[in-house]
Amino acid sequence: MARVIGPVYGTSVRSRTIVGNFLGGVRAIFGGKQSGFTQLINQNRDDALAALAEHARSLGANAVLGMRFDSGEFDSGQGQAMNEITAYGTAVVVTPIST
Repeated sequence: MARVIGPVYGTSVRSRTIVGNFLGGVRAIFGGKQSGFTQLINQNRDDALAALAEHARSLGANAVLGMRFDSGEFDSGQGQAMNEITAYGTAVVVTPIST
């Protein structure tokens, strides 16, 4: 490792539509796979990773070590659940080892 730059992060916040929330609630009553919520979380995670990579690149890093996810849900104040995911780690500059 040539240089440690420091902490970097990327955050994404998304919500489902009112219809999606309603259908998810109906599915929850009867059980079953929540594919709409799974898609939401996967897209949110991809967006957080892209934002993390952009933050690291903007500081001159070419790698991120110790990457982790943190997630949560909060109410928008209008009864609409918002899903938040943050990806974070340590930005570094690495150089290839020559043999």
